[in-house]
Amino acid sequence: MTPASLLAAGLATEVAAEGKSAAVTDWAARIGWLIGLFLFIALVYWLMREGWKWRATLQGDLPKLPSAPKEPGAAKLTMTGRYHGSTTAGQWLDRIVARGLGTRSRAELALTDAGLDVVRPGANDFFVPAVRLRGARLDKGIAGKVLTEGGLLVVTWAHGERLIDSGFRSDRAAEHTEWVKALNSMIEKNSTEGVER
Repeated sequence: MTPASLLAAGLATEVAAEGKSAAVTDWAARIGWLIGLFLFIALVYWLMREGWKWRATLQGDLPKLPSAPKEPGAAKLTMTGRYHGSTTAGQWLDRIVARGLGTRSRAELALTDAGLDVVRPGANDFFVPAVRLRGARLDKGIAGKVLTEGGLLVVTWAHGERLIDSGFRSDRAAEHTEWVKALNSMIEKNSTEGVER
């Protein structure tokens, strides 16, 4: 027999002589790791929440959102879908969280001669007067949400000193093109009427 086989045989004899196997689980170490992991996740969540609150503080100068007029008129277009958030216009990662604009929610949109009415169950509703609408386009993403090309309706509007992009996704994505045409023609009509005055 070779020295290696003698060593292996000797170890096998020792293990068999002990008569018991090693402990499979060290419960104290496992529980310690789970508690450590839970505390780490809680810390990350707390830091994210503090960052969100800090961003809202930095955007505290954003004026109160307008509400819909008592009689906005007949709706030209309506849409149900999701509101995905608002960002500073042209900066699709600069999320706006002040005044509840950072809260994703279901949304019901109605376009009237008065403007764009956004009703959000469980979140703050807002209204964009027609004179504050600046543009509409199809895009693929807004802070925290990326879709296929043209999967998102982005409406640009002025609020206070800021230009804001708000992203919506219809339950029927084929409606997006019709909304872009209607919004842009309304904006063009309002801008030419303003020049004529």
